[in-house]
Amino acid sequence: MSADRPRVIVFDLGGVLLDWDPRYLYGDWFDDPAELERFLTVVCPPEWNRLLDAGADFPTAVAERVARFPDYADAIEAYWTRWGDMLRGPIEGTVAVLEALARRGRQRLAALSNWSAQTFPLARARYDFLARLDPIVLSGEEKCVKPDPVIYRRLLARLGEPAEACLFIDDVAENVAAAARLGFQTVHFTGPEALVAALEHRGVL
Repeated sequence: MSADRPRVIVFDLGGVLLDWDPRYLYGDWFDDPAELERFLTVVCPPEWNRLLDAGADFPTAVAERVARFPDYADAIEAYWTRWGDMLRGPIEGTVAVLEALARRGRQRLAALSNWSAQTFPLARARYDFLARLDPIVLSGEEKCVKPDPVIYRRLLARLGEPAEACLFIDDVAENVAAAARLGFQTVHFTGPEALVAALEHRGVL
């Protein structure tokens, strides 16, 4: 194996291996597109979801949001009770890459994801391919989220590898930049075809 060929491939999950979006649940919930946007930008905005990813208790966070926006109580509660409806399924092209790497067996396969520890068991139960990844380091368990350097260092500690030996794949440019600053090899994920090309270029596929 060449000096710069990674020993570990680290996948992000949402947006890379799994297609998750609140609009899959709420797109049919609200008849008015403007109300949908208000719900997803004011009532249950990304920064609130980020708190959930960082380890906030889901039922408690939902109750607090309902108290603040009682007119949206049913929709807010569905963020917890129907969370699975936001998870559409695998990004098949990337899963095919994961499976190909697993068959080759030349690199360890791991994951680093901003994901609530309370909802991840649902994904793990649905999708067998997640068993290919070990370890899976979740922000909700670590109580910190990408791009905080702390969570990348915890991944490295679990792996017992230096950053230079790891190739990190993420769809969020800020997360990729943070990994690169720590010395990871990186790929900014824009789609499965581009990922295949990047891995072939590195001699991984």
